[in-house]
Parts: sequence; structure tokens; C-alpha cells
Amino acid sequence: MSAASETRPTTVACLLGPTASGKTAAALALAERRPIEIVSVDSALVYRGMDIGTAKPTRDERARVPHHLIDILDPADAYSAAAFRADALRLVGEIVARGHTPLLAGGTMLYYKALTQGLNDLPGADPAVRAELDADAARDGWPALHARLAQIDPETAARLAPNDSQRIQRALEVFMLSGQPMSALLAAPPRADDAAARYRFVPVALEPSDRAVLHARIAARFDAMLDAGFVDEVERLRRRDDLHLGLPSMRCVGYRQAWEFLDGEIDYRTMRDKGIFATRQLCKRQITWLRAMPERIVVDCVAEDATAHALDALERTIDGRAPR
Repeated sequence: MSAASETRPTTVACLLGPTASGKTAAALALAERRPIEIVSVDSALVYRGMDIGTAKPTRDERARVPHHLIDILDPADAYSAAAFRADALRLVGEIVARGHTPLLAGGTMLYYKALTQGLNDLPGADPAVRAELDADAARDGWPALHARLAQIDPETAARLAPNDSQRIQRALEVFMLSGQPMSALLAAPPRADDAAARYRFVPVALEPSDRAVLHARIAARFDAMLDAGFVDEVERLRRRDDLHLGLPSMRCVGYRQAWEFLDGEIDYRTMRDKGIFATRQLCKRQITWLRAMPERIVVDCVAEDATAHALDALERTIDGRAPR
């Protein structure tokens, strides 16, 4: 083997797309043809006990092909882009070593960006600082902390809603620990490392030519989740003393709306409509992320033969026939 072939990066296909775009169908179709293992790129699927509202692959689907980074965390805990990057790189290496083909699949584009572009030097979470900020918020309210953030990091504050507690807390925490605004740290060049250089990640993007079709799918899927017992799932989580709406897990699309319904803040119809609207907003953000990737291979996810086209694109990528 030549030195050039030894250092050539391994191509890794990445199946990305908004919610309800058909990622699971395409991944399972690929599993029928190749010995793949799927690494989930999804910030919601990591949580145990959150199955219906996250559209988690079924037991049968997970029995047909190995899945990774699903059900690895309790909903009371937090998972980060940094943790995902470390886990994903480790798993890809292990899958390749087993002689199998890794397939990254999901819709959390921040995770994909962290994996492929590296991480900025943001400080880690600090329980003491977070407790202090929680106490300030309990006394003054999150809009007051948002105003505080606007004084030290106006760029970050401008893109956050006054009640976005999770992100306001994180931005203030970063400033308190580093002495620098989060916006300045994020603008700095990300850290490079040798681990990611071993791989060439190629995104196959499922994008709709007609967004109305995808919106209809989103509504139908949310209704199917409700019929499958989604509200009961949230009720079981809500009974736990250690879970609350400030946690990343409970901020997942649909869970907050169902929790508000169970608290009596909104009626069932409003909960459904707000859940569908929030999912559509998530879809919009995911598509925006995708369209910022000039290297992606686009597949129309609302075409009748979308799964076949996605399968072809994935196989071409794995075989090294994708455009460079």
C-alpha cells in the first residue's frame, strides 16, 4: 500500500435533512444492501424515555441495523456538541475497524457543524455559575437577564428571545467564566485536530422542492404521535421531581407544548397547533443550515422516488463516486 493511500481520508456518508424528510426510510434501505451502522446526529434521540415525541426508530428498525447515540442519557442530563463530536469520531473509528460502513444520519445541524468544522474554545458548564444565574432569574426574571446580556454581548442578545432561558444562561455563563462575549469566541477560528482529518464527511441532504408537502407530513406525523400516546409519555416525564421546562430535553419540539397542556395553560387544540408550528419552525431552521453547505448532494425529499434517489446518492458517496 502506498503512503498516499494510507493517508487518504475515509469517506463517510452523512444523511441530513429536516424532520419528516424520510431519513429513516433511506437509511434502512441502505442497510438492506450494505453492512452499515448508523450514528444518530440528533440531539433529542439521546434521551431515554422520550420515544414517541422524538420519532425514535422502533425496536424492529433498531434490530435490523445497529444504531448508536440513541438512549444514552437520562432526560435530567445535558448533552453537548463537544460530547457528540467526541462520541461520533470514536464510533466512526470503531465501525470502520469492524469492517462495516458508518452512516451518520439526523437533523441536528449544529452537531454536524461541530463534527466537520471543529469547536471553538468555549468554557464548559459550571454548576455553581448556573445556580447563581438560576437564582437571579427566579428573583428578577429571564427578561432582566436578557437585558444584562445585551449590555455585555449585544450580538448574542439580539438573536435570543427574552425568555430563552437556556441560551441566555449559557451566554452569561460563558462571559462569567471567560471574560469574553460568546459572540467573540464563536467568531474565532475553531480548534483543529487530527481525528477529524482522517475522514471526509459528505452530506447527502434531503430537501423539499415544495415545502407545503413537508408541512403536511409534519402535521400528519404529529397527529400520529398524539394518537400513539405522546401526551401520556410527557405526563410520565412530568411526574418526575427532577425534570422541568428549563432542561434541554424538555425543550425538544412538542414536549414543551404538551407540558403546558398538562399544566392547564393551553387547551388540547392549541397544544396540537403550537406543536405543529414549532416543528415547522424547526424544519425551516434545518433547511437554512443545509443550504449553507455548498458541498452537499441534494435529494428532493418530496419526490415520489425520493428514497431511491437518496439510496443512489449514498451508495455513490460510499463508493467514492460522489463529486469532490
